[in-house]
Amino acid sequence: MAEPAPVPFGRGKQRAPRPTVSRRREVSHASARSLLMTVLGEYVLPRDRPVWTSMLVESLGMLDIEEKSARQALARSAGEGWLVSERIGRRVRWSLTPPGRRLLTEGADRIYAFGRDAHAWENRWLMLIVSVPEAKRDLRHRLRTRLTWAGFGSPVAGVWVSPDPSREPEAQKIVAELGLEAQAMSFTAEYGAIGDQESMVARSWDLSELTDRYEDFIDRFTGVSPSGSQAVLRAQTELVHEWRRFPFLDPQLPAELLPASWSGAKAAELFHRKHVEWRPAAQAYWDQLTANEEQA
Repeated sequence: MAEPAPVPFGRGKQRAPRPTVSRRREVSHASARSLLMTVLGEYVLPRDRPVWTSMLVESLGMLDIEEKSARQALARSAGEGWLVSERIGRRVRWSLTPPGRRLLTEGADRIYAFGRDAHAWENRWLMLIVSVPEAKRDLRHRLRTRLTWAGFGSPVAGVWVSPDPSREPEAQKIVAELGLEAQAMSFTAEYGAIGDQESMVARSWDLSELTDRYEDFIDRFTGVSPSGSQAVLRAQTELVHEWRRFPFLDPQLPAELLPASWSGAKAAELFHRKHVEWRPAAQAYWDQLTANEEQA
């Protein structure tokens, strides 16, 4: 379920006009394996039973993935240990392995909970100071990538901040796994009287690109009203597939630190409303396809 590593987000930059990207172009360039994981998480995981190759190939075909690419995605996912195949006569069906089930369950929990509940902020910051020599550029990159994924921002070199002190164990795990414990220190405190908090946030996260992504999501799915069972299944799958990137990209700052009329809140409301609206028909159509395959 991994997504490309996010970049730091912040405020205060002049944003260029967003390019218009057609829906078909976005779908055709999507990774077959990534779409397969979305299908597995949305339809296969809740049912806990094997699914035929033809069923998965057909469902990916609805998302403009060619059969060859779909089969390659299945083979690659099996090679990584997420799926296991079983031959029944001339046909093959697939089941989630225990690691695959854990991966998708964790991903589903993150995706469906993201943006649903806002938590009160106690105006406290977690600050991590960790020094990595300039010569160890690969290590610096790995540290930056993992801390950014964990929602940390960096206002100055060697200093990382998060408005969520509960992320300290995660930060501790990261520096330990990278062998940086001896170079790291952490503090929790309120912001002081020197400088201002808004400037620190703007230097730590570039929220402009994230805003563009949220607005693209809103533009794409606002007003979409699929007609017919297959169209609903496609729309639901695309909705989940596009939404699943945001838990990795959004540092989930408290509302007090976000721009007014934050696009992330609008996008979250849209996702959860559409997901609830389309889910019954999409799931029913998946069950219909499954029944047809069982009778084949």
